Amino acid sequence: MRESTSPLVMDLPDNYSVTQLLMDRVKRGGQAPYTLRNPENRSEWIDVSANDYLSLVRAGAKKLIEAGLNPGEAVAIMSKTRFEWALAEMAIWFAGGISVPIYETSSAYQVEWILKDSDVRMIFVEDSHRAEVARQAIKSGGLDVRVFLFEDDDDAKFALAGDSGVPLGTGLAKFINEGYSARVADAEVESRRALAGLQDTATIVYTSGTTGRPKGCEMTHANFCLIAVNLKITMSEVVPPHSRLLMFLPLAHVLARAVQLIALYTGTKVAHSSPATLLPDVESFKPTFVLAVPRIFEKILSGATSKAEAGGTGKIFHRAQAAAIDTSIRKDAKPRGSKRAFSVLKTTSVMTQHALFEKLVYKKVRGVLGGQVDFAVSGASELNATVSHFFRGVGVPVLEGYGLTETTAPAAVNMPQATRVGTVGLPIAGTTIRIADNGEVLIKGIGVFARYHKNPEATVEAFDADGFFKTGDLGFLDEDGFLTITGRTKDLIVTAGGKNISPSQLEETVRASRIISQVVVVGDNRPFVGALVTLDADELKAWGASRGLGELTVHDAISNQQVKDEVQSFIDQANATVSQAESIRKFIILEDDFTEDSGHLTPSLKLKRQSVMDSHADVIEGLYNKK
Repeated sequence: MRESTSPLVMDLPDNYSVTQLLMDRVKRGGQAPYTLRNPENRSEWIDVSANDYLSLVRAGAKKLIEAGLNPGEAVAIMSKTRFEWALAEMAIWFAGGISVPIYETSSAYQVEWILKDSDVRMIFVEDSHRAEVARQAIKSGGLDVRVFLFEDDDDAKFALAGDSGVPLGTGLAKFINEGYSARVADAEVESRRALAGLQDTATIVYTSGTTGRPKGCEMTHANFCLIAVNLKITMSEVVPPHSRLLMFLPLAHVLARAVQLIALYTGTKVAHSSPATLLPDVESFKPTFVLAVPRIFEKILSGATSKAEAGGTGKIFHRAQAAAIDTSIRKDAKPRGSKRAFSVLKTTSVMTQHALFEKLVYKKVRGVLGGQVDFAVSGASELNATVSHFFRGVGVPVLEGYGLTETTAPAAVNMPQATRVGTVGLPIAGTTIRIADNGEVLIKGIGVFARYHKNPEATVEAFDADGFFKTGDLGFLDEDGFLTITGRTKDLIVTAGGKNISPSQLEETVRASRIISQVVVVGDNRPFVGALVTLDADELKAWGASRGLGELTVHDAISNQQVKDEVQSFIDQANATVSQAESIRKFIILEDDFTEDSGHLTPSLKLKRQSVMDSHADVIEGLYNKK
């Protein structure tokens, strides 16, 4: 199949905007849209009702207007994921502004470029540290930008805002409370709110900038709103009334913000967290669905394996794991009309052994996610099929999706009623996916961005003659329209022998080892394919202890033969999926992992391949040294 289309389920009037998502939520009532950790007892949560949230948003909008924000001007937000982000952004939209997200880890150089390129007038920053980075950028660029802090320099981190006393960072609490007393009429806020329509720009999101200057993608109100109202219908099993979402992905990433707005419209309650507090937050909040990147699911599986092995129940866990995977594969095969023989505990029935493992293993795995998760959604990068099968087998279906910044994130997704593990699903409603002659994935639909900000040349280059966005990804559609991504056009490796190789699938298979953190396949203009491998330091300790090796350090593991054999076994599995010319012949284990701080990962944990190549040029050269 060369093209797959999912028709639009619900359209919207031209004057609809993101702010109307909130107004409709208030009108429908239901559970609170947001809940906050109690600053005095972090295991408790404080609900913020729709009416209280709307009141805070309007006060924030009044303060922005009083501070001099004009309609159509940009306001940036530089912070970790937290409720204050959602509040500030909605206030920007109510004041008629355009939001510009900035990752809180950005350097002054990166911040300067974004502020200058998007003509930002004001910026919200999380704390004094980010304020200093922002002020350096403002000074260096000779810019006129006002800085507001979520947390000011007060000793107290939180203060109460509004009549209902919602605990906010002290800086934003002061900002909001000043908005309540600002000399701005309610009618002015409503007038500003009503200015934007579907075709107007809601936000400018800058790409990760893995090569060259990051480009600003202009997302319209239509992009966010049409996705929200259509996914409310097509993903109703995932976000039914009274569902709960724990958001810990960075809100600077368009995926997190799109899902947050979907949640606002669908009646879902959202709590904000971070990787550092994720486990206790999951335990106390008990979400019904989670949004995560593949690495989170891999870490949960690795952690469960380590815990079982350390507790002497490793054999039972591995049998349960195999049973879960096989159960999921059976489910996946059924709608395709194929069969799979069951191979685990052949003397007992599938139902009997599943019931046994439910008590011993599966319930505990679900408990890591709070015990009430019905569905999980994975995005940003490829999810290993084995990991996906495992979680579905234990009762947590992971719905893998696909999209880019330029598609407002979701362009395709597996749905509860239509899932094929290993694919990224069907096009979302109102979207067409086409495969070009060269295998590139092309997209047209409700989520495709309007343009690159101040960059008409790049905008023209991004679309083909039929108006489809050229993703730069390679993939194929099966006979039923499910999309599988096979790699990036720019990542293709051409060996000295002229063989074209897409590295992503090889890397995904090798990375399935619990002790492997990252894999980068190399070999461009080389005689054979090689790989750089990094190890997961935490998992390595548990893995080593279970094999009588003690708590291995990465330094010691590099020269350990059992570690080398483990890596080789997964390389062998990857090689079994390709021809000999495409197989990995040699690998090197690196002592330092690839991280965001090292400059090798984006904030959404995508690999910066060229950055790895540049900083490890000598290592790669040594891989091909005949000596």
